[in-house]
Amino acid sequence: MARPLHPAHRLSDNSPNAGRMPFVLLWAGAVIGGLAVTGALALWFHYGSQVFFEMIRTGLAACF
Repeated sequence: MARPLHPAHRLSDNSPNAGRMPFVLLWAGAVIGGLAVTGALALWFHYGSQVFFEMIRTGLAACF
């Protein structure tokens, strides 16, 4: 008989970087989210709340 294309048991990855990718993605997402929040707060303090919300509303209206 022919062997199955996918083995029944997954091959284990014993490399030093084996479980590192989810950790790196988590940190990258946290950094990007932190930069977005920091940027939003900077715009809020620079332009004031009224102009800030008006810019967001106009941007969302342009998308849809």
